[in-house]
Amino acid sequence: METKGRLQSDRVHVSPTLVIRPESDEGLVLIKALANNIRVDILSELAEGLRSVGDLASALGQPLSTVSQHVKKLEQCGLVHIEEKPGERGVQRICQRVYDRVVIDLPTHGEPTHEHPIWEFTWPVGAYSDFQVTPTCGLTSEEGLIGLTDDPASFYEPDHPRAQLVWFKSGFLEYRIPNRLPQSVTPRNIWLTMEICSEAPMYHPDWPSDITLWINGVEIGTWTSPADFGDQRGLLNPPWWEDRNTQHGLLKGWRVTERGSFIDGIWLSAITCADLDLMSHRFISVRIGVKEDARHVGGINLFGRHFGNYEQDIVLRVEYL
Repeated sequence: METKGRLQSDRVHVSPTLVIRPESDEGLVLIKALANNIRVDILSELAEGLRSVGDLASALGQPLSTVSQHVKKLEQCGLVHIEEKPGERGVQRICQRVYDRVVIDLPTHGEPTHEHPIWEFTWPVGAYSDFQVTPTCGLTSEEGLIGLTDDPASFYEPDHPRAQLVWFKSGFLEYRIPNRLPQSVTPRNIWLTMEICSEAPMYHPDWPSDITLWINGVEIGTWTSPADFGDQRGLLNPPWWEDRNTQHGLLKGWRVTERGSFIDGIWLSAITCADLDLMSHRFISVRIGVKEDARHVGGINLFGRHFGNYEQDIVLRVEYL
């Protein structure tokens, strides 16, 4: 037990989530590494803490040489960290799992191809410039609630830029982003990604909400969120966030092109990049909201990089010529 205590004090930094992109060579290698029952069993054993290669072999009922080969493969892929420690019979190889979760990020229709220059800007969900919200509403940082729940005045709190989760029934949040596109270019594609869902009291598996996006005051289109998700705990939620609350959203990708506007490749409207007139403004306005006269006034939950299932804030990309 004393040895185990010393080993745990020497643990390297652990990142909770690894995102695999299968279109890359590294992504394919990682997927192949996980496509083996023994290697998956090794990672499961390491969920309990540090283990020597010998301990893993005993726990799995496998020959030491077999487990050593699989551990080496996991180390080469960066899924396992190994340190050598002096033991009773020579040197022990101590294994530690580096990631708690692995997510495969499949390509979506209309992602940037990098055939042309791309300008990217990322900002926290709490960094809004204007708002109009109705209860239920509130906002929280990674450490705790900001202001009071169901009190729209709390959206004026000085700490609101630190918010990692923002929710409201109807109204909008507006973000104003400095326009740093080079002079005399022509925007041809705009991507906006965010983790988002409906807002019900606590959560609800059947709670549609008509969520509308505007860019530079132009209505891009409306997407109907199917639910306020709380069936499974959000992967990134802090421990103090209670299970009875909203847990995660869906990662949605809005796209405005030279042919029209889409969400996850599905047609929204005939609005094009030219309609947004980006180059005539010193900032780009992004407004997300639920209209009071919408068919489904089911609210919004907007997640930052420390809440929900996706380790990202709101991301805007502009491809230009």
